[in-house]
Amino acid sequence: MAAKGRIPTVYPFREFVEAGGLMAYSIDQAEIYRRLANLIDKILRGANPGDIPFYQPTKFELSINLKTAKALGFEMPAMLLGRADEVIE
Repeated sequence: MAAKGRIPTVYPFREFVEAGGLMAYSIDQAEIYRRLANLIDKILRGANPGDIPFYQPTKFELSINLKTAKALGFEMPAMLLGRADEVIE
């Protein structure tokens, strides 16, 4: 719907950008899953869930799809492209 309406969008996961979305600013999901596995392991080994510290993501990734930007008629600033973690052409 966003592409049909030529509406620029920012998505929560990079998979949306791979599928044709314009941009995503997302957490590093692999890191989150690793931490989740460690938490589950601690709980299964008998740790009290209330004693386990809460983790808040600190690493975020910026992904940009240049093909989509071109289709929407946008020219992405070089500064933004330079800061992106992944640029899909």
